Amino acid sequence: MTEIRDFARSVLQQEADGVRRLADLLDADFDRAVEAVLKCDGHVVVTGIGKPWLIGQKISATLASTGTPSFALHPSEAMHGDLGRLRAQDVVIALSNSGTSEEVTRMLPVVKRLGCKCIGVTSNAESPLAAHSDIVLNLGKVSEACPIGMAPSVSTTVMLAMGDALALAVMKARNFTREDYARFHPGGALGRSLMKCNEVMRPIEETAVVGVTANIGDALHAITLHKTGAAFIVDTGVLKGVFTDGDLRRHVDEADLLTRPIIEVMTSPCLSIHGDKLAPEAVLLMQQRRVGELPVVDGSGKIKGHIAIKDLVAMHFV
Repeated sequence: MTEIRDFARSVLQQEADGVRRLADLLDADFDRAVEAVLKCDGHVVVTGIGKPWLIGQKISATLASTGTPSFALHPSEAMHGDLGRLRAQDVVIALSNSGTSEEVTRMLPVVKRLGCKCIGVTSNAESPLAAHSDIVLNLGKVSEACPIGMAPSVSTTVMLAMGDALALAVMKARNFTREDYARFHPGGALGRSLMKCNEVMRPIEETAVVGVTANIGDALHAITLHKTGAAFIVDTGVLKGVFTDGDLRRHVDEADLLTRPIIEVMTSPCLSIHGDKLAPEAVLLMQQRRVGELPVVDGSGKIKGHIAIKDLVAMHFV
C-alpha cells in the first residue's frame, strides 16, 4: 500500500502544481473577463460537456451565490431548444480542456449570432473554442495525473480554480459584503448570524400590546389573543413596560385583580432591543436574562414587534 499512497501523493502534487502554474498565466484577458462579467446585464451562462459540465455547474453556483446572476446550460440540451434561454445581454463561459469538444464548438456560432459575449476556458489557445471566443482564459498545457493519462484530473482542477478566481475576483470588484452574502444564504449558519432583529421578529400585528390605561384583564386578553407569553405596555407607541406570567403570579392573591391598572403591576423599565441589532445579540440577551419574549424597538423607543425564543429555536439560532 505504500506504493499506492505515494501515487496518491503524486496526484495531489500534480494538481497543486497545475494550480500554481495557472497563477502565472493570468493576463489582460483575465481582466477583460472580469470586466465582461461585471458589465453583464443578463445572466452569466456556463456550459461544457462531460467533466467540464460538472465543473461548470459549480462555477455557476459560485457566481450566483456571490452576486452574479448565473445558470448552467448543457450544450446538448441547448441545441434542442434550450438556446431559447439566452438573450443578447448574456455572457457565456464555455469550458473545454481540449477546446475541440464537438457539442460545445457546435453551439458557439449560434450563441454568437444571438449576440452573447463568449469567454472560452481551455488549455488550447489554437482550438476552435478559442477561435469562437471573444475572450480566452488559457489554462496552459496540463498532463492528467491518472495512471494512463486519460481521466480528467489536473485539467478539471485547474478549470475549477480558474472559475473560482474569476467569480471571486468579480465578487471583490463588486465590493460584495458579508451582509450581501448572507442574503443569498439565509438557510446557512452565516446567513443566520448576520440576520437582524427586525428580520426575525414577529410584527406588531402579532404582538400583545396594550396602552398605559389598560388593566390586567386587558393584558391577559391580549396575551391570549396573540398566543404569546407577555404583553407590552405602550404610551403612544413608546414601550413603557412588560407584563408577564411572573408579574401575574406575584399579584394573583389580590382582590379585583383583573381590574387593577396594568401600570401598577408591570415590570418597568423592561428589556428591549433595537431592530437593527443582529439576531445573535438578541439570543444572548434572552438567554442571559431568561426571558421568552423580547420587544423590538426603533430609535425613538416605539415598539415594532417582538422576538419569541421558540421562533429562534425553530430557526436554529439556539
